[in-house]
Amino acid sequence: MVTIRGKDVDVQKTLCDLIELDFDAIEAYQAAIDRLEDFMAQQQLRAFMADHERHVRELSEIVRGQGGEPPTKGDFKRVLTKGKVVIGNLVGDRGILMAMKSNEDDTNQAYEQAVRRHDLTTEVREVLQRNLADERRHRAWIEDRLSQE
Repeated sequence: MVTIRGKDVDVQKTLCDLIELDFDAIEAYQAAIDRLEDFMAQQQLRAFMADHERHVRELSEIVRGQGGEPPTKGDFKRVLTKGKVVIGNLVGDRGILMAMKSNEDDTNQAYEQAVRRHDLTTEVREVLQRNLADERRHRAWIEDRLSQE
């Protein structure tokens, strides 16, 4: 699924879209953790889920600081992101990790697009760059794990 998040005209709308995407990622990570058999992979995904929870908190704080009201849940894509993980369960841990890689591809793309904006404050850019680094680390771990199987 290609995402267009991060290309919105309004910075606050971009941040709200990212918050929703992070909420979706949290749901997908929980679905993956619940279905994985590999304990070590579960532990790693819990750490990644905690990163997404931190992203929600930090971005929500920024949106509130700008006078906006941040989302409190994901959007319609949560059905798709969580659905990828549930479908992935049909082929075991590898399928679940492949679904999570697809989800991470989406979050990486969204944060990459957001970071490229020219109208970000230094504070917002730093938070987005830090979140993007997390997303890249998540995807790299999943890719590495998949290459070992």
